[in-house]
Amino acid sequence: MDSDILDSRTRTTTAKGATGYLTIDLAALGRNYRKLVSMLAPVRAGAVVKADAYGLGAERVAATLYGEGCRHFFVAQFVEAVRLRPTLAHDAQIFVLNGLQPGNEIAGAERGIVPVLNSLAQWRQWSATARMLKRCLPAVLQFDTGMSRLGFPREERAELAAALGDGSNVEILFIMSHLASADDMESDQNGEQLAEMSRIADEFPGLDMSFANSGGVFLGDAYHGVLARPGIALYGGAPNNGEANPMEPVVSLDVAVVQTRTVPAGTKVGYGGAHVTQREMRLATIAAGYADGLPRTLSDRGAVYVNGIRLPIVGRVSMDSVTVDVSALPEGTLTLGSLVEVLGPNQTLEDIAGDAGTISYEILTALGDRYDRQYR
Repeated sequence: MDSDILDSRTRTTTAKGATGYLTIDLAALGRNYRKLVSMLAPVRAGAVVKADAYGLGAERVAATLYGEGCRHFFVAQFVEAVRLRPTLAHDAQIFVLNGLQPGNEIAGAERGIVPVLNSLAQWRQWSATARMLKRCLPAVLQFDTGMSRLGFPREERAELAAALGDGSNVEILFIMSHLASADDMESDQNGEQLAEMSRIADEFPGLDMSFANSGGVFLGDAYHGVLARPGIALYGGAPNNGEANPMEPVVSLDVAVVQTRTVPAGTKVGYGGAHVTQREMRLATIAAGYADGLPRTLSDRGAVYVNGIRLPIVGRVSMDSVTVDVSALPEGTLTLGSLVEVLGPNQTLEDIAGDAGTISYEILTALGDRYDRQYR
């Protein structure tokens, strides 16, 4: 939901009655893109905007990145490309990483959507569509270099090369692969995949290469190809594990208090009575839970913040609520409608992900649609 451009930490829910405010800083998004562009130059930088731009709103995110000069946008599924296509100018290319399912080829061709072909089966479908339409259709070839997820396997490369050599009505824009361990700069798998990609480039000469994801941008020029595909780094997530995050935060989240109470020692808190208080404790229940992107694994592990003070989660995370220990705050600090910081200056995506035993991608993409979304 669009709203006034305001800092959510200055708000109370009396302004709108929302139970949470998710603020997306489009200016920071733009600066992150420009930072990556400067690191990659003269290599171009595209943008991965799949999963609704990692949950932040693909239309607003893509429009901002287009304004920064981005012309290559990557989604995972055809339906995402169909939704995004009308929002971008004609010179923007939209690539479907998973390729097209049978039956979507003509609709894709009519909309100018570019499939990433991952197998001979997808190649045959797209080539047959081009012949039927009597047009030359663009595509990208993805190769498996060691992730065993998507892309032409080694045993299909010779047949593909022969098909290309015989002439084709499919225009190959570039070849690509995906790095499996780019977030770990010390991983041997990075070099192994680079070596395999070099062999593939020799087998398919004359074709440009796209290789680097967010982490790959920081691995050096050899990984960049002619077009990088950053994703999480654009949205403020750390591109490399164990390294200082060079990107600006893009997302902040503040959630409203529903109720406060004081309970004596020995009180059970939450489902299953999993937490039992060891002392008198002041509690606050906030209006977000695992349906809103706060994983159940944060139970008795995660925290929120108020005025820089860490307030630990006690008991199990529920679908719609979380209970926190606010005993460290002066009594009366929090009342109905007060906001607590879930994401912000005191707690990053990586902090929450670490407490939840997951990755920042999962936290970001799981943020629900019940928050009031503010773009600034």
